[in-house]
Amino acid sequence: QVQLVESGGGLVQPGESLRLSCAASGSIFSTYIMGWYRQAPGKQRELVADISGGGRTNYADSVKGRFTISRDNAKNTVYLQMNSLKPEDAAVYLCNARRVFPVANYWGQGTQVTVSS
Repeated sequence: QVQLVESGGGLVQPGESLRLSCAASGSIFSTYIMGWYRQAPGKQRELVADISGGGRTNYADSVKGRFTISRDNAKNTVYLQMNSLKPEDAAVYLCNARRVFPVANYWGQGTQVTVSS
């Protein structure tokens, strides 16, 4: 079992930055692919970025060059540095931990990011 707790969301103006954190407790953190997803009102949940235990990253095209995902396996924490935020980045951001074998998939409660002038 893995528990995920996100933090760092808030209200910012366009062009500003935020850093989200997701602290994991429970099972062996380094065996999980950690990801950040987002869901805006009326829209489907979408992958923002994910990172393997070894540090390989993957980004949605809409955030490439602006967002950076990283993880600290010693602290059981994954981060999402978001720069040059746009109004369309506003959403609830959710942390995800998944593992292929044995199969596992966990979600955090989410943290709200609002981008508005």
